[in-house]
Amino acid sequence: MTVEIDILTDAADARAAQQVFRTAMVGGPPIPAEAADGLNEPGRTLGARVDGELVGTVNSYTSWLIAPGGARLPHAAVTHVGVLPTHARQGIAGALLRRQLIGIAAGGEIVASLRATQGGIYERFGYGVAGSSARCEIDVHRARFRETVPVAGPVRLLAPAERWEVPAKIYATAQVTWTAAIDRPSYWWRLQELLRAQGHVAVHGEPGAEDGFVRYRPADSPDWVRGPRRTVVVDDFVATTPAAFIGLVRHLLSADIVDAVVLSAISPDTPLRQLLVDERAARITEVHDETWLRLVDVEAALARRTYRPGRPLVVAVTDSLLPANTGTYRIEDGGVTRVEEPADLVTDVAALASAYLGGTRWRHLALAGRVTELRPGAAAAADALFEVDEHPFSGTYF
Repeated sequence: MTVEIDILTDAADARAAQQVFRTAMVGGPPIPAEAADGLNEPGRTLGARVDGELVGTVNSYTSWLIAPGGARLPHAAVTHVGVLPTHARQGIAGALLRRQLIGIAAGGEIVASLRATQGGIYERFGYGVAGSSARCEIDVHRARFRETVPVAGPVRLLAPAERWEVPAKIYATAQVTWTAAIDRPSYWWRLQELLRAQGHVAVHGEPGAEDGFVRYRPADSPDWVRGPRRTVVVDDFVATTPAAFIGLVRHLLSADIVDAVVLSAISPDTPLRQLLVDERAARITEVHDETWLRLVDVEAALARRTYRPGRPLVVAVTDSLLPANTGTYRIEDGGVTRVEEPADLVTDVAALASAYLGGTRWRHLALAGRVTELRPGAAAAADALFEVDEHPFSGTYF
């Protein structure tokens, strides 16, 4: 079998690639062929052909990613990885991902990330689980705010004509600074509009100076209004200030007809429960991997994040797919330098990516045998150096 991989430039090929991906996913929501235009960034979709038939695809968006310390790194948002079931397990997905990774490196992007539908695939390509997301359920009837919680600003519902334009503007112009946050290009917003046509959007702040929004909808139910437990599902919650967070949570809990609110993606260390008199009214029911990170340029990525003060650490890194990354790096609060000296720790690029945002402990990686200590206590020293104030959380599924 000969597999040919090329960049798809024709609009018909881009639409076909969308269909290949949705067929590969089996259970994904359908998108009409005529609506698929504008979902792929030109020049960033790869297609795999066998005997002229398009059987696999992967694409990415030009983006940025927030590193610890607030730097916005040039970032490739990798998505729509799929191979037709008739051609699965024949090395096609691997060939696509390797070709894509080489292209991302050549284009100068420092990091790449993706959301994985299957967990056992991407580590072999240098991706590591660097951040997590939580699912939170709130019992509305038990959820009463503490009297000490400050009053927030105004919250208003958007008219249907504003439901996508205003949130996109808020996300683009407000101060998005939390670690692991990524850019949301127009292609992302277009896909959300197709997949989430129903529901409501509330925004916080004065008109023209909004600093947060929430998109929510009734849970799927044949008889929601008369159901025994009327549940609202939050698909997107963005608060760039504490006031926006408080105000939008208050709004979600304000409808008398609602029995429960489910936030499908929120930071695992969310302060939401501390707002309530009865903290048990809000339950974290699931924590799962969110950001699968790939360091495309290891030296540049290490140099662009901040570190805690402490003893310098020398880390030897191996990268079989992008061998230019293989080397030894001195990491300290004052910067990062490529060196030729004995290492304190040895890691592959996937384990380094897992620890990069501060969401995975070096000690845990060492326990699993993914990191080797050459100096006793080096993993604990690395944890202190890479420590962050808040768990890395993106909040953007793509």
